[in-house]
Amino acid sequence: MSNPDISGARRNQTYKHRVVGWPVAGLILLGMCGLAMLGIATARVGYVAAVVGALAALLPVAVVFGAIVWIDRWEPEPPMLLVGAFLWGAGGATACAFMLNDAMTGFGEVLFSGTFQEHFALVVTAPVVEEAAKSLFVIALWFRRRSEFNGMVDGIVYAALTAAGFAFIENIFYFGKAFAQTGLGNMSGGVVAVFVLRGLLAPFSHPLFTTMAGIGVGLATRSRSSRMRTLWPLLGFLAAVLLHAVWNGSTTLGGESFLNVYFVIMVPVFLGTGGLVVWQRKREQRIVAQQLPALQRAGLIVPSELEMLASLSERRGWKRKVRRNAGPEAAKAVQDYQIAVTELAFLQHRAQHGNTTSAVRRQRREKLIADLKEARRSASGSQEAIRTARIKLDELTRMNVRKPSEE
Repeated sequence: MSNPDISGARRNQTYKHRVVGWPVAGLILLGMCGLAMLGIATARVGYVAAVVGALAALLPVAVVFGAIVWIDRWEPEPPMLLVGAFLWGAGGATACAFMLNDAMTGFGEVLFSGTFQEHFALVVTAPVVEEAAKSLFVIALWFRRRSEFNGMVDGIVYAALTAAGFAFIENIFYFGKAFAQTGLGNMSGGVVAVFVLRGLLAPFSHPLFTTMAGIGVGLATRSRSSRMRTLWPLLGFLAAVLLHAVWNGSTTLGGESFLNVYFVIMVPVFLGTGGLVVWQRKREQRIVAQQLPALQRAGLIVPSELEMLASLSERRGWKRKVRRNAGPEAAKAVQDYQIAVTELAFLQHRAQHGNTTSAVRRQRREKLIADLKEARRSASGSQEAIRTARIKLDELTRMNVRKPSEE
C-alpha cells in the first residue's frame, strides 16, 4: 500500500510542474523563436544594420509599452501572461507570418502577375496572415483562460502587447534594411524616412489593428449568448484585417492620397479607440466602487479601506506611504491585496450579470480570497504599513474573513 503522504507529495509536485513548468517552457520556446527571427533579420540585412534597426525599434516599442501599462493600471494582468503575449508577437507570430506569407505569395504568383501580384500580397495576404498570427494568442487565451478577461480592457492589453512584439521584430527588419541600402539618410530616404513613417506617424499601427480583435474578445466577455461569444472575436478579427488592408493599401498610393487615408481614416480610428479605452477604464473604476460595499459587508475588506480602494490615486498614495515607511515588501503586499480586491469585485459583477457559472465562480473566488488573506498577512507584519494605510490594527486582527453567500 502506498504512503498517502508520498502520494500527496507526488500529486503536488505534478501540479506544480503543470502550473509552473509548462508556462515557463512555453516562454522559453517563444523566446527562442524571437531570437531565431532576429537571426533571420540579421542574415538578411547584416549585423551592423540589424543593430541599428534594433536601436531604432526600441523607441516606438517603448512608447507602446508605456501606453499599455497606463491602460492596465486598474487590474494588472499576470506578468507571465504579459511576457507571453509580447514573446508570442515577437517570436511565434512573426515566425508564422514569415512562413505563411511566403506560402501565400507563391499562391498569388499562380493567380496573378506583375503589379497586381504585389498589391495582392500587400493588401490581402499580409493583413490576413499577420492578423491571424497575432490574434491567435488573444483568442486562444480567451478560450483557455477565460477568467483572465474581466472586460474590454483586458482584450485590448493582450492584443496590443502581442502586436507590439510583432512590430518590434518587423521594425528591426525595415530599419535595418533601410540602413543597409541608403544609410541613415534623411526625410526622403534611409533610416530617418522609414523611422518617420513607422516610428513617428504610425508607432501604434500594428497594436491598433490587432486591438480590434481584442475589442471583439472584450465584447464576448459581456455576452450571454454562446453564439455571440464566438461571433464577436471573429468580427474583431475581420475588422483588424480590414484596417490593416486599408493601411497597407494607402502606402502604395503615396503622397497626398496616403495622407488623406492617414488623417481621414487612421487618425479618427486611433482617437476613437483611445476614447473607448478611457471610457472602459472609467467603467472598471465604477464597477470596483460599486462592489466594494458588498465586499466590506462580507467581511473581506474593512470600512476604513473603502475610500483608498475606490480610486487609483488613493491606491498609489497608499503604496507610496507604505513603501516609504515600511519598505518595498510591505508595499508589494499592499499591491497584491489591492489586485485581489479588484479581481473579487469584477467576479462579483460578472456573477450579478450571469456571465459566470456557480462552479467557476466558487473556484475562482476561493483562489482570490486565499490570495487576499496571504497579502493581508504579509502587509500586517509591519506596524508601519498598517498605521500609514490608516487601517486600525484591532479592526484588522479581529476580522474574520468569510466567503460571501452564493447568489
